[in-house]
Amino acid sequence: MSSDVVAALADPPRQTPRNRRQEETFRKVLSAGVEMLRQTSYADLTVRAVAARAKVAPATAYTYFSSKNHLIAEVYLDLVRQVEYFTDVNDSAVSRVEKTLRSMALMVADEPEVAAACTTALLSGNDPAVRAVRERIGAEIHRRIRAAVGPDGDPRTLAALEMTFFGALVNAGSGAFTYHQIADRLSYVVGLIVGEDR
Repeated sequence: MSSDVVAALADPPRQTPRNRRQEETFRKVLSAGVEMLRQTSYADLTVRAVAARAKVAPATAYTYFSSKNHLIAEVYLDLVRQVEYFTDVNDSAVSRVEKTLRSMALMVADEPEVAAACTTALLSGNDPAVRAVRERIGAEIHRRIRAAVGPDGDPRTLAALEMTFFGALVNAGSGAFTYHQIADRLSYVVGLIVGEDR
């Protein structure tokens, strides 16, 4: 992976800033979406139903979320942004990266409906709005891994960790492994990629 590609990953696509009122409405609809995902299946969720739960007009919800998949992708991005950064220099790079990947892998581990909906939404087609959110998710994950590896991290190491993490998510999303199982496997793989002595 070239350093240009890594640099591109580090700078997420720009969003049009929202004013305070718009941000409050966005968060209200997003929160209603998370609540509904925890109680219903992907198939049963609609932007209209989320709007009703958030007590906003459907047109207002559609102002922020062009589709159900766009809404769910934003839910996942919000969950990623809530994951703690692990940057304590007293911990080894292996430990920091392990904690980072484990935290991100487990953020939906105990919420199967949310996990299934996020997997479906993020892997669906070529909706430009979902694609833009996927790029922002990738940038968030890249930032957390880069912070955990440290300032002198080799771009190839970062790329290998990211590819490993995304591959692990696909395995969990497909049902091949549970999120807890991939978190354990990631711990082993981090040692191989980052090296035990760092």
